[in-house]
Amino acid sequence: MTEDALNRIAAALERLAPAPAPAPDFDAAGAFLWHDDPDRLEPVAEVSRVDLSLLHGVDRARDTLLANTRQFAAGFPANNALLWGARGMGKSSLVKAVHAALRAEGAARLRLVEISREDLASIGRLLNHLRGAGDERFILFCDDLSFSHDDQHYKALKAVLDGGIAGRPENVVFYATSNRRHLMPRDMIENERSTAINPSEAVEEKVSLSDRFGLWLGFHPCSQDDYLAMIRGYCDAHGVAVEDDTLRAEAIEWQQTRGARSGRVAWQYFTDLAGRRGVRL
Repeated sequence: MTEDALNRIAAALERLAPAPAPAPDFDAAGAFLWHDDPDRLEPVAEVSRVDLSLLHGVDRARDTLLANTRQFAAGFPANNALLWGARGMGKSSLVKAVHAALRAEGAARLRLVEISREDLASIGRLLNHLRGAGDERFILFCDDLSFSHDDQHYKALKAVLDGGIAGRPENVVFYATSNRRHLMPRDMIENERSTAINPSEAVEEKVSLSDRFGLWLGFHPCSQDDYLAMIRGYCDAHGVAVEDDTLRAEAIEWQQTRGARSGRVAWQYFTDLAGRRGVRL
């Protein structure tokens, strides 16, 4: 075989089995996005988030998650957390705000790593990157986590959260948000119950994923007072001057046209108000 042919074979083998990705530089940022194919951690220079003080109507969830994350950042045991409930009530905003608040307190080694639901199959490889990261501490964050009938990603996640011989690294805690308490639609659970040979076992296997979260933090539709307080907080923080009567009338009308009242709706009204008042955010 000629030298040229051997070189071509070697090049083809390198393409099939590429060299391992370089170790991530965790000093590059406080937050990262995980991508697979190829595996890499992409630094996020500026995280899109709101200040913890601007999150109204979620006091109990805020205090619980803050305390859990603070003890984790200090090197003590902490629970995985599932933030579930009403849309637009600040579940993902709370995770990002808690991370920012603790870094501001001095937890410089606390990193936020976001993984999408579609990339959960590669979560084991991600944990291998994080496991040997010295004194770094990682909040592994999956936003809008849910599973459909034929989705098998939950099996990989179950092993990571509380199972398998390797288990979850001591320097990693997993936070997820979902509109569903058991991470899957009710009709999926009912279908498993009606078609399985042993209905109770089939349902248990599906819903046991949520049991692997030590903290369940519920988010519920906000009251009108909380809704208005959210908007007033945004106005004060960003210097948007508006009379209370005007804000109340416009905000309630905005909410009625949307057919919903939530933190997201409050921010959308405030964005419109700031634009009309000529204030840059």
